[in-house]
Amino acid sequence: MADPSSYRPRPGEIPDSPGVYRFRDEHRRVIYVGKAKSLRQRLANYFQDLANLHPRTRTMVTTAASVEWTVVSTEVEALQLEYSWIKEYDPRFNVKYRDDKSYPYLAVTMNEEFPRVQVMRGQKKKGVRYFGPYGHAWAIRDTVDLLLRVFPVRTCSAGVFKNAARTGRPCLLGYIDKCSAPCVERISPEDHRELADEFCDFMAGRTGTYLRRLERQMGEAAEDMEYERAARLRDDIGALKKAMEKSAVVLADATDADLIAVAEDELEAAVQIFHVRGGRVRGQRGWVTDKVEEITTGALVEHALQQLYGEESGDAVPKEVLVPALPDPVEPVQQWLTDRRGSGVSLRIPQRGDKKALMETVQRNAQQALVLHKTKRASDLTTRSRALEEIAEALDLDSAPLRIECYDISHLQGDDVVASMVVFEDGLARKSEYRRFQIKGFRGQDDVRSMHEVITRRFRRYLAEKERTGEWADGVDGTETGDEPRPVDGGGPRPVDEPYAAEPGADGRALTDGPALKDDDGRPKRFAYPPQLVVVDGGQPQVAAAQRALDELGIDDIAVCGLAKRLEEVWVPREDDPVVLPRTSEGLYLLQRVRDEAHRFAITYQRTKRAKRFRAGPLDDVPGLGETRKQALIKHFGSVKKLRSATIDQICEVPGIGRKTAETVAVALAGAAPAAPAVNTATGEIMDDEDGAPETTADALGESVSAGTPDERRGQER
Repeated sequence: MADPSSYRPRPGEIPDSPGVYRFRDEHRRVIYVGKAKSLRQRLANYFQDLANLHPRTRTMVTTAASVEWTVVSTEVEALQLEYSWIKEYDPRFNVKYRDDKSYPYLAVTMNEEFPRVQVMRGQKKKGVRYFGPYGHAWAIRDTVDLLLRVFPVRTCSAGVFKNAARTGRPCLLGYIDKCSAPCVERISPEDHRELADEFCDFMAGRTGTYLRRLERQMGEAAEDMEYERAARLRDDIGALKKAMEKSAVVLADATDADLIAVAEDELEAAVQIFHVRGGRVRGQRGWVTDKVEEITTGALVEHALQQLYGEESGDAVPKEVLVPALPDPVEPVQQWLTDRRGSGVSLRIPQRGDKKALMETVQRNAQQALVLHKTKRASDLTTRSRALEEIAEALDLDSAPLRIECYDISHLQGDDVVASMVVFEDGLARKSEYRRFQIKGFRGQDDVRSMHEVITRRFRRYLAEKERTGEWADGVDGTETGDEPRPVDGGGPRPVDEPYAAEPGADGRALTDGPALKDDDGRPKRFAYPPQLVVVDGGQPQVAAAQRALDELGIDDIAVCGLAKRLEEVWVPREDDPVVLPRTSEGLYLLQRVRDEAHRFAITYQRTKRAKRFRAGPLDDVPGLGETRKQALIKHFGSVKKLRSATIDQICEVPGIGRKTAETVAVALAGAAPAAPAVNTATGEIMDDEDGAPETTADALGESVSAGTPDERRGQER
């Protein structure tokens, strides 16, 4: 625990101007980001008598080891920079709202030639129009099903669309008139886009125009005695009205507004947002946060506005935002919202009428959300605390292991040997800290050597970080500053130990290929955090290898254990007998979760590498040749075999291929082994290009599959 006076800036050193400041801990991690109209006055509040500080603020300043600041021109710039840094550094002491669920949106992909209506979650994409969020995905599907009678927009996936275009037959929705079937050219791209625009206009609240038009057409059809057409129009009107009834009118003046309510106690706060468009509630969402600092309701509202509109622009920011309390000062926040919208935004507290009544409804929702969250969390916190205490007692640790790292090795019969590192903090998975490794020290199947290599590389990086940040003046004998880079497919080196950004499917993001260490300080994706406990997937040999790696690096303050799958025994170094935890133990259950997560993450990475290797073709080894030009070459020549026999001048005829690239392709294919002949699996006949069986694009690009059934392949994986 640090003394704030040890890093307090000298008098007169802090400027008296707007800016953003950062507190860092002893590991140079950013633990708090704040903004101020006057940096000098704001920072002086942190360096007073600790007895006068709020308990949470006291914890922050005693955890910190340094403070730094950046001067900006205006308070609006400070607001924007604070939001950017909170998002980048993920400081532990800042208010960070977390969604209690991943809310689904009704999305219209206007960035495609034939716009598609679908349910979308996660990060918003450019060129896509979003409506919602909705409480449940089924509510979106019910609404879309009603509207497709009037606006038969495409809803099928890209695969279904391409298959229908290839066969010339639309899907079922095309036959029952709930899709205009652009896949078989029943409608032109221009008319289909106009149909999608009308769908978006209706969802945006401009409903009166379409209802009046349909009613007029129904009357004209009845006068012309086209009773069947009039009946269809009547049903369409009924479908639109039924869809409109799903969101009742709450504001009679067709207002576009967002209403934000906050329910809080001393420890936590819950935020509820109602999105009102055209006077109707079009979406609802909720957030919950820990109050890790002394904060007012107005400041909670300000943080909610930052998270709600930080990535939005244009009409996504409404003209009116109603809140229970105004930020102090309110002018920078209001100007920031105006800049994001591009026109004036009113930020105010409703005083009377329908808006005040609706705000009370939102407030009740926030209060109920807070009560429900506290009920769930009370049980969860108790269980996790008991699990950590049981692990500490069983392994004879000095304190509960608040950070646990688990390692697992995965391969397929000795090929594509990889390892995973997963992190649990306070008993919960911290996926931004996950890492994955390729075993590079040797070839073949040896889980013990692989474990030793992974532990050595991980903690060598940890020691290098400590030396780089100045925690050790002289370093440690026998340690290195990092791993040598390895070449990867496509050329160029990159670090071996790759960070894992997020779980695919959870928030729309995929595996990253960036470096595990970054030049700038304070980012959370680092090897600088030391664990209190290292868990390995395996028994006595793997545990001994992990402990030997730590001993060789001179690390003696990190505990090691292993969890063997057969009897779920917990092994510790230098012990002949395992530690047996009761089957009903929460500690054993937590270790199993950690081990299973490491195994899942490792085998997912191993399968990804194996699939990439199976898909590798001769063109993959050509430096500077990307996917687009590879496809262009295969499309032009039809197969790699024909491309191999082509001259350089013929290769230059392909659009986008210059002479230098053509020469590189020719040299690469001349040195590559020819592909194996195709085999007719039904007859066993060997087929060749001359036999009328041309090499397909997939074969040419190496997109083959492994031998054996799926069950057989899974049985060979470790």
